[in-house]
Amino acid sequence: MSIPVYHRTAIDLASRYATIFPIIAICGPRQSGKTTLARQAFAKHPYFSFEDIDIKMRFESDPRQFLASLENGAIFDEVQHVPALFSYLQGVVDASDSNGRFILTSSQNFLLNERITQSLAGRVGFITLLPLSISELDKKYSSVQHMLLGGYPRLHKFEMKPHEFYPSYISSYLERDVRQLRNVENLSLFQTFTKMCAARIGQLLNLSSLAQDCGISQTTARDWLTLLEASYLVFLLRPYHNNFNKRLTKMPKLYFYDTGLAASLLNIATEEQLSVHYLKGSLFENLGICQVIKARLNNGQQPAVFFWRDSVGREVDLLDEWAGEIRLFEFKAGFTANTSDNKQLLFMKSLIPSARSYLVYGSTQPIPIFGETRTISVEEIEENVS
Repeated sequence: MSIPVYHRTAIDLASRYATIFPIIAICGPRQSGKTTLARQAFAKHPYFSFEDIDIKMRFESDPRQFLASLENGAIFDEVQHVPALFSYLQGVVDASDSNGRFILTSSQNFLLNERITQSLAGRVGFITLLPLSISELDKKYSSVQHMLLGGYPRLHKFEMKPHEFYPSYISSYLERDVRQLRNVENLSLFQTFTKMCAARIGQLLNLSSLAQDCGISQTTARDWLTLLEASYLVFLLRPYHNNFNKRLTKMPKLYFYDTGLAASLLNIATEEQLSVHYLKGSLFENLGICQVIKARLNNGQQPAVFFWRDSVGREVDLLDEWAGEIRLFEFKAGFTANTSDNKQLLFMKSLIPSARSYLVYGSTQPIPIFGETRTISVEEIEENVS
């Protein structure tokens, strides 16, 4: 069996950054393909993983000598294990005008690390690498399959079943990342909290209710949610506030960066089960939003994505704002087009006449266009935001 090596769209971004930044930082969730991308894009660089205790000890015993021996640069994997590295790198890169010299990867959000923002400001090209987008997969799936499988490369590379991949992934995350990032004593309760987050996909975040249902304080719930955000498991979609009126919701919505992980946390094991699950629509919405985010990140663009909801219940699932343009998206997991699906988009278009609007369906078959609103499949999202 030939094992696929996926072409990542962000490899072009890495090559570009290597010409303008001395350091390229690739961050994203564990097993999203960061190391593979780094080694493909910078094949001539020697590779060091700081999860290897011998490499970590070698660096810590004499950081300056360690870096001096790497005159032409290197790939440093999982650098969150050696926070002192950033300060030493500052001196090394400032003494040279060479670009593309050091490649850093981490399973934690670099932008939350004060050591990077203080020591390496202006010296780093940041790449956020999420699990595979639909366009990066080498196999066609139905929308239900996309939701169930998710995008982690290892699962697809070895044709694993979700129940074979995700429980191990979650266990590894709890034992390695959670213990390192925060001293969470009760990992079982933390896992329950994570499952409760999955059950709230697409809902307005009510921290008080989430904390109460989990039996923890609101402060703990906020800390744990920040932990899930820092390790790229969940993200908060903020409401759009451009003062069309003042009666808009102020609470964010909760989503996961990978629907396969969320489905596993929800104990959804089969396509049949997902097809009739009460969260199917929310998971489809989650899948579509992630395609927009991945399209932006893979092209080096910082996503500016929001939802919109007013006090009388009018709502648009996603607003994507880039280069002065706004794209509006409504997500419908079903296969049948209905004129009523366009109602919210039409109202939003009355507020933002220049916006482009899209209805995204679970079907891959052509669906009629409703006026200026285009109907597309989830597979076509990336090409419509590039």
